[in-house]
Amino acid sequence: MELNDWLNTKVPEISNDLIEINQDYFDLENSIGFKGRDRIYRVIESFRIALFPGIYDQKPIDEVRLNVAISNNLRKAALDLRDILEKALFYNKEDEDVCENVARERADQIVIQLMNKFPEIRRTLQTDIQAAYNGDPAATSTEEILLSYPSIQAICIHRIAHELYKLDVKIIPRIMSEYAHELTGIDIHPGASIGDSFFIDHGTGVVIGETCTIGNNVKIYQGVTLGALSFPLDDEGNPIKGIKRHPDIEDNVVIYAGATILGGKTKIGHDTVLGSNIWLTHSVVPHSRVYHSQPSPSINQSVNIEYEI
Repeated sequence: MELNDWLNTKVPEISNDLIEINQDYFDLENSIGFKGRDRIYRVIESFRIALFPGIYDQKPIDEVRLNVAISNNLRKAALDLRDILEKALFYNKEDEDVCENVARERADQIVIQLMNKFPEIRRTLQTDIQAAYNGDPAATSTEEILLSYPSIQAICIHRIAHELYKLDVKIIPRIMSEYAHELTGIDIHPGASIGDSFFIDHGTGVVIGETCTIGNNVKIYQGVTLGALSFPLDDEGNPIKGIKRHPDIEDNVVIYAGATILGGKTKIGHDTVLGSNIWLTHSVVPHSRVYHSQPSPSINQSVNIEYEI
């Protein structure tokens, strides 16, 4: 059979098979899809422009019309997010009574609650910017940090996504966090709770899990993982969801490059310093120093972990 004949006779059959398979797993009509994902990216950028007017704008800002410019960005982003939320709520509905009107009403309230948080988010982000400036001797200005530091880009997106996560929105915060991951190499699950004055120096390869909590004034370096141990399974062999899996990091902790801290019962006490490349699966009391000992140059010995308290 020639290709043209095959395309005319067989491709419609293959297309029908693909439709049937996908209909078994996805609501094709109400799925967010790539177009919706790209709209979420644009919402994030509009929110960032509103949070930092004059920094991320493509055109010069007229201070006389600053309120109008910010308001227009917020209105456009709010309406786009409302439409995406409505579709997401309908797509992920667990209650069969969720009709279009109910989804629209819930989406409206979620957007309102999120945007009411924006002044608080902006104030918190200023503590992150200051932490970056104080924590990096190479930083020359806060504008440099805003325009060039991946940490600020990632944490800005995270603080917006986290508020949506707390409002029991499922897929949209994950799309936001993975967008930040794609841009910066920093992977923060939107469920992670992060305090004020948070700074990730360099940033590449950082992973922060869903149930992780991080206190105030915490600084971490590249390649740090705040992750989970092996997952407990249910009777059918599936991972049990909704349990505490990731560590807690208290205030004033420094975690150096390549450190791996795992487990939902692991707590790093306040004012602790964790050295590079350590592997930690148990708690550490406050004011600890955890690091690899330096091997003697004349003795072939294994590397041990020491604690200074």
